[in-house]
Amino acid sequence: MEWQSEEFGASHEGMAGAVLADGSEPRPVYLDAGSGSYMHETTQWWAYNGKLSRPRADYMRGACSCGWRGARHYPIDWDQLNVRRIYEVDTPGPYEDWQAHIDEVELRTVPLPVELADLLERLDDQLTVLADQGPLAALKAVAALERTTGRVGREAACAAEADETSWEAIGQALGLTAKDARSRLTRYYLRR
Repeated sequence: MEWQSEEFGASHEGMAGAVLADGSEPRPVYLDAGSGSYMHETTQWWAYNGKLSRPRADYMRGACSCGWRGARHYPIDWDQLNVRRIYEVDTPGPYEDWQAHIDEVELRTVPLPVELADLLERLDDQLTVLADQGPLAALKAVAALERTTGRVGREAACAAEADETSWEAIGQALGLTAKDARSRLTRYYLRR
């Protein structure tokens, strides 16, 4: 099971990663999806059960696609696991560690003005109610917001690039990797 922050997307996808007895992280394994040539790559703990020439993980820990790894290791008791549904096993320790990492990422992002954060929260609440009570009015409001965010997004992306701010700094301000920040700004430039 992978975890994703809605705000940070693929820049901070989390999971319970495998840790071997010596404390090292094993190389990714490839899983046959069953049809075609697609092979899924993973480093999730459950894939390291010692079968099919894979190493056996003794521990799991929180891991993030940005490269962050949790400091705490949680033991895996393979004898107590139902191997038929192993990918559904709850992993609260690694998840809580990853969530603390996401909280730290959020703290490093550029803060929104309090008035704007409050306005966005109220807007979300009102649109959610309107989608249920007046779906066509909600769609009209969403279209107006898309026009506004398209225009403002283009202006802000151009201003950020004109400031010659590094992609790393832009990424940190948005809670993204430099690559994902560049992709997001490019999407804003191209949006019409």
